[in-house]
Amino acid sequence: MITPARQHSAGTFPLTRRSVLQLGAAFSGTALLAACGGPSVGSAGTNLASAPAHDWTTIKPASSITWWSNHPGNSMATEQAIIDGFQKANPGIAVNLVTAGANYDEIAQRFQAASGTDSLPDLVGASDVWWFRYMINGQIIPLDGLASHLQRNTPDFNTILYDDYKYHQSHWAIPYARSTPLFYYNKSLWNAAGLPDRAPASWDEFDQWAPKLTTTLGGAAPLGIGKGTSWAAWWFCNILWGMGGQYSNGWDMKLEQPETVAAGEYLRRLINVDRSVSVSATDSTADFGAGVSACTIASTGSLKGILTSANFEVGTGFLPAGPQGAFTPTGGTGMAIASGKSPEQQLAAGMFLKYLTDTEQTATFSAATGYMPVRASATGGATMAAIYAKTPQFRTAVDQLQNARSQDWARAFVPSGDKYLTTALEQIMLQDTPAAEAFRTAAADISTSYDQNVKAYL
Repeated sequence: MITPARQHSAGTFPLTRRSVLQLGAAFSGTALLAACGGPSVGSAGTNLASAPAHDWTTIKPASSITWWSNHPGNSMATEQAIIDGFQKANPGIAVNLVTAGANYDEIAQRFQAASGTDSLPDLVGASDVWWFRYMINGQIIPLDGLASHLQRNTPDFNTILYDDYKYHQSHWAIPYARSTPLFYYNKSLWNAAGLPDRAPASWDEFDQWAPKLTTTLGGAAPLGIGKGTSWAAWWFCNILWGMGGQYSNGWDMKLEQPETVAAGEYLRRLINVDRSVSVSATDSTADFGAGVSACTIASTGSLKGILTSANFEVGTGFLPAGPQGAFTPTGGTGMAIASGKSPEQQLAAGMFLKYLTDTEQTATFSAATGYMPVRASATGGATMAAIYAKTPQFRTAVDQLQNARSQDWARAFVPSGDKYLTTALEQIMLQDTPAAEAFRTAAADISTSYDQNVKAYL
């Protein structure tokens, strides 16, 4: 198990007896978590009472709800158009769209601060590294009963994306703006370097191609990558898993195992020795779109913006494989319903969430942003077929799901785990810190957070 190497304040949101009681009230007995979801909390024989589920047939939806969004993929206009369509079909329910942050972390921090106040939204973004914390703190509700009442076609959701939110046989969020990292490349520079029109199949092949691209760029590093929380430790999963490393295996820390350290050293070499990779000071996608770099790793959700800004033909491909295979993490955000709201508000939020993630709306949202359509019917529907025919880059992320893997718990489920991993990776990239040293510190920090915020509630 994760063992704390030192004691200090983790700077995270602590669990309380009240939050655990709220969590226990959502369950009846215990069950193992599905492979795609988070870890099990609670144990057989727990005395926590389970609250009766709402009889949704006796509840009337509220007349207005509030939705907190960061408008992923510059989607504010698209989201408002979806709201307009819902309100036209449901004139008795008004949806108030609030810009609650510039990114997933800002929304989550604001949601945490609003807990127990009158400022809670009814519907809130639940990203890959935040939904489990919402759940364990009792801040969101399980959605399966409400989905059944509303006759939402849940089997139509992409199973990988839907079950990312599965815990104790319940789903705690619905997939919305879901993504994987993609490899983007400048076809003009690729052609000038004499390279085939595709992404490198492996990191070994990238190493072989990099000198040609550097020459074409006049000495600049061909691959530009980004840094920061909710990003660096996400895309690095590709290199990490491809070399046989892990952040953790369940709750067992793996940051100091040889394969993980080797992955960190490979990243360090790419940047500080080979000079084939550079870390963008501000926005790696903007640098790529401006022709500063020949290629980049960016979210599926950046696709529409990149295609719009680039004055060259953009190629997309799977992330390169490592010696142990090709892997990609799923990511992005789902939508959750706050537990601190009335059943009437929760029902209205559920009605809007059903509309927001139906076949037509998920296709519309995907076409406008580049995020993956979260429903099979949308993926194979007429709207997306037309998009794929006109812009085949939109298909890459859907096809790459064959390489998708659930994220390591040290990043996704330990409070501030992503932040500590990001700090380690930025030390490796920006300060040329040996990977073993950087990961050792991250392991201690994550272990302390686990011990203080998770261990007692397993």
